[in-house]
Amino acid sequence: MSKNTISSAVIIGAGIFGVSTAVNLLRRGVSVTLINDGPVANGASGRSLSWLNSARMRSNPYHLLRMAGIDRYRTLSSQLGPVDWLKFDGGLTWDPEGEGNEISAAYAHEVSLAYDAQHLTPGDVSNMTPGVEATAITGIGAIFNPGEGWVDLPSLIVHLMKEFAKRGGVLISDEGKAQVAVEEGQAVGADTAAGQRHIADAVLVATGPAVPAMAAELGEKIDDGTPVALVVTTKKINHPLTAVLNTPRVAIRPAPDATFAIDADWAADEVVTRADGSYEVEQSTIDRLLTEASRVLAGQPKLEMASYGAGLKPIPGDGEPVLGVLPNVPGCHVAFSHSGATLGLIIGELTAHEMATGNRHPLLATFRPERFNA
Repeated sequence: MSKNTISSAVIIGAGIFGVSTAVNLLRRGVSVTLINDGPVANGASGRSLSWLNSARMRSNPYHLLRMAGIDRYRTLSSQLGPVDWLKFDGGLTWDPEGEGNEISAAYAHEVSLAYDAQHLTPGDVSNMTPGVEATAITGIGAIFNPGEGWVDLPSLIVHLMKEFAKRGGVLISDEGKAQVAVEEGQAVGADTAAGQRHIADAVLVATGPAVPAMAAELGEKIDDGTPVALVVTTKKINHPLTAVLNTPRVAIRPAPDATFAIDADWAADEVVTRADGSYEVEQSTIDRLLTEASRVLAGQPKLEMASYGAGLKPIPGDGEPVLGVLPNVPGCHVAFSHSGATLGLIIGELTAHEMATGNRHPLLATFRPERFNA
C-alpha cells in the first residue's frame, strides 16, 4: 500500500463524491472532516436517476473509468447481499424513428468494446426483460444491456456514512456554506459561513454544480455545462419492470419500495428558476412526464407522483469529468462530473489515492482541471 503524505483532509460537499472520498481516506488512516451546508445528500445526489452504465459512445478513457465504476458496485453488491437500493437487472434503450436513430451504430460500437449488448426487435424485448410496452419501441428495435443496473444514491450515502462514523470521521452540517482557505497560495483547509476555520493538509471541493464557481474564486477555470434537472418519484406501484429504461421521451428506473424514478430532458427544460434561486415546476409538466412514462410500461399503468426534486445537475462544459488537484492551488482537489452514480465509488477511491499519496493515477490522466487553461 502506498504511504500517505498527508494525515488530515477537509472535504467540502457531502454528496456521493465527497462521502465516497471521505470513507476511502479514512480507510487509509487519514483523519477527515466532512463539511456540508445541511444534511448529507441534500444536493444533486438526492435527485439523480442513478443509472449504472457505460452505454452509447464516449471517449475511451471515460468508458474505462465508468467500467471501473460499475466493477466497484458489483464488489459492493457481493459484500452486501440483496438490498432494495442496488440492482443489476439491465438497461434497455431505444431511439425515435428517423435519421437521428443511432441504435444500430450504438450497438456496433458497444460490441466493438465487448460491452454486453443485445440488439432486440420490439417483439423480442418481453422475452429478455419484463414490463416494457413493445408497441412503444421504434421499428429498428432496442439495445438491451444485461450488465447495467441502478443505485439509490441517498441509500448508498447512508450506508457509507455508517462506516464514516465508525472510523471516526467528523461531519459538520450546521456551519453553512464553506470555502477553501488559502495561505501563501496553498490550500490549508476550509472556512465556513459560521466563521470557523478547519485546518487540514489537503482539501477536496465536491460541491456538485458549485465546483466551477468555487474554483473561479481561487482563480481557476473549469468550463461548466450544468443544466437544471427534474426527477419525479412515483407512489408505490405493483409492476414487473426491473430494467432501467432510456427512451426518446422519458427515462425510468425502479426505485426502493416498489416505486419508479422518472426524468426527461424536455421536462427539465420546463422548470422555471425563480429570482431567489428556487425552482418552480408546473403540475402540467409532472402530469405529462407521468403520462409519457406510462406509455412505455406494459399495461400502461396509472402513475402518481409521490415527490419530485428539481435543481442543478453537474455537467462539465466538455462533458468529461474534472478530477484532481487545481494546477495553481496546491493541496486543493476537485471532483466535478456527470454520471455521479456510475462514478461515485471509483472517483472516491481514486481521489483518496491521489490526495493521500500525492501520486497521480493514470486512469485520470485526461480528466485534469488544467485542460481548461490550454
